[in-house]
Amino acid sequence: MDFKNQITKEASSAIENKVFPGCVVGVVNRNGERQILPFGNFTYDPISSVVKVDTIYDVASITKSIPTGSLALQLIDEGKLKLTDKLIDYIPEFRNSDRENVLIKHLLTYTIDGYGLASLKEKSAAGLYETLLTHDFEKRPGTVFKYTNIPAALLGLVVEKINGDTLDNLADEHFLKPLKMSRSTFYPERFPKEEIVPTESDEWRGLVHGIVHDESAYICKKEGKIVGHAGLFSTASDILNFLEMLLHKGTFNGKKYFSEKVIEQMGTNQIPELNDFTGLGWELNQPRYMGDYCTPYTFGKTGFTGTLVICDVEKGIAYVILSNRIFPKRPADSAAINAFRKKIGEIILSGKGAIPAVL
Repeated sequence: MDFKNQITKEASSAIENKVFPGCVVGVVNRNGERQILPFGNFTYDPISSVVKVDTIYDVASITKSIPTGSLALQLIDEGKLKLTDKLIDYIPEFRNSDRENVLIKHLLTYTIDGYGLASLKEKSAAGLYETLLTHDFEKRPGTVFKYTNIPAALLGLVVEKINGDTLDNLADEHFLKPLKMSRSTFYPERFPKEEIVPTESDEWRGLVHGIVHDESAYICKKEGKIVGHAGLFSTASDILNFLEMLLHKGTFNGKKYFSEKVIEQMGTNQIPELNDFTGLGWELNQPRYMGDYCTPYTFGKTGFTGTLVICDVEKGIAYVILSNRIFPKRPADSAAINAFRKKIGEIILSGKGAIPAVL
């Protein structure tokens, strides 16, 4: 069975089992060969819009890596930011009990003991920021690997402070425009709703369609503030442009986005002392959703809405999965979507029947 048929089989099965109503799987190799495969519909209504190769999805926490973490890594490349810098060097208003101990490295490796921002729906944007700047951690920075929104939210503030501009403008300038990611935006309202997949129907907002799903990002966006941990909308093709640049070790079409050293650090474990894995700005070596053919150098990022990006520079291949697995209501856990992600990863990263010349 060839590459396309294998993916089609898994996507069709996932749709039948209501893992999601539709998805897009896109793959690119270092030679620039790519394939984008759309499946299913926007919703489970059979007459709903059919998913296309350029359908726009809320990519959720992929925002943490594209663009937030990537903007920070560019600053490190330029010598404007160091991993050993303190957060308060840039955000002096940060004042929890660990204010002297939070380093930029802790933000890029998720080694602070964060808390849930999504539960603070009753707060205003100002209230959320006050919580972000004052809430104590249960454990000391650097002593625990814990995935939450907090590090990327704080990192977004740092990036804005150093660059003197907003995250959305910086994303456009540094990545989205030069990489021709023309359907990627923090402002989905600029596109017809008919081109955007809905995410969830909740009691708080009703049908979440054409607005950011993440609750705290939604509150901030309503008040005109873009945040670092969620909010980007994108397409498979656009994200493959970004991933192809990574496969070329940070240089693409004559423009340098990252040094090879920074690309290497994305795929190098930063926390061996914690007996866990994470790259710089990316998750690393996670077979539970990357599959059994991932290596210690395979890095990527998941999104709560049902999205995923994976890059393996050594193998010369990268891929993206976009879905709305939380439609119409979020499932109890991520078991089903991770099983699908894992199967797709094993098809692509095994090198068997995949796009030619990936290895």
